[in-house]
Amino acid sequence: MNIKKTPLYEKHIKLEARIVHFAGFEMPISYSGIKEEHFAVREQVGMFDVSHMGEFLVEGKDALAFLQKTTSNDVAKLSPGQIQYSCFPNDQGGIVDDLLVYCLRENNYMLVVNGANIEKDFDWLSKQSAGFDLKLENVSDEIALIALQGPKSIELLQQLTDTDVSALAYYHFDKMTVDGIPNLLVSATGYTGEKGFELYIPPNDAPQIWEKLHSLGAVPCGLACRDTLRLEKGYCLYGNDIDDTTSPLEAGLGWITKFNKDFINKDALLAQKEEGLSKRLVGFELVDKGIARQDYPILDKEGNTIGRVTSGTQSPSLGKAIGMGYVDSRFKKTGSELFIGIRKKVVKAVVVKMPFL
Repeated sequence: MNIKKTPLYEKHIKLEARIVHFAGFEMPISYSGIKEEHFAVREQVGMFDVSHMGEFLVEGKDALAFLQKTTSNDVAKLSPGQIQYSCFPNDQGGIVDDLLVYCLRENNYMLVVNGANIEKDFDWLSKQSAGFDLKLENVSDEIALIALQGPKSIELLQQLTDTDVSALAYYHFDKMTVDGIPNLLVSATGYTGEKGFELYIPPNDAPQIWEKLHSLGAVPCGLACRDTLRLEKGYCLYGNDIDDTTSPLEAGLGWITKFNKDFINKDALLAQKEEGLSKRLVGFELVDKGIARQDYPILDKEGNTIGRVTSGTQSPSLGKAIGMGYVDSRFKKTGSELFIGIRKKVVKAVVVKMPFL
């Protein structure tokens, strides 16, 4: 397998980051340590190299109609400058991927997909595009992406641009000059639950922006704390909490599944909604000591398997073990008692409302 490097790889090596293979890339998992990076984002400002993410352009006369068919959310509600969280339903009740849809102009969109799914997603969309008058282009290699996240992100980014970044509403974007580099797409988005931005940058300019943000106080953060941050906010991770076998309704993503339009597998999902869901994704806290990990069994008090863990960690902010998992719908209510099979022991847990923080 050909492992790629992001345009910021040399910066990570210089900072002595711990590097791992992730989504086909050499990626930093941590620099100074997970807790330190986690709290930098929660309390100050951190920055992430997320250049492994994929970007597709969809433009042409039928671009809107095509996205209405292939995504679950209602793309018609977007105006230029707005962003929408959505998913690609597959034709068997599951999810091809979750994504962001950027409305660049009328019938002109950018889709941001998960790095591990770039090839899979592009093949899926290409197959669905038959009969539509549009151009579909994978521009992932032409874009580097830095996420600036934390309560002080507005104050920091403002030092690099004349555009009023505080005026950029959540899930909106604008083009601006940043550190002398013109026409950068900057969006008020992120995967941490904190105030923040994502900067779409030409690869050759990314090291300059990274260095500047670092010099102004942004703490370099790796994938490990990105995971603890997103889990505290109850955000789904593709490959863990959602995949080709989980429906958006089971995953609690009914809010991005709009039945007022036609889309792939709409009828089956509508039937699922009307008949009732057999399983649901829930959040839980461990009552006893231990950490729930992906694919650990979830049991009832009699020891019967009623589900499985999809994500779990020790929450730095809360100081307790938390997790997410699919359970039989009878156990979805807040306060329901669960038991997690951790190696040779069984550990008590309780269903709690998400987000955890």
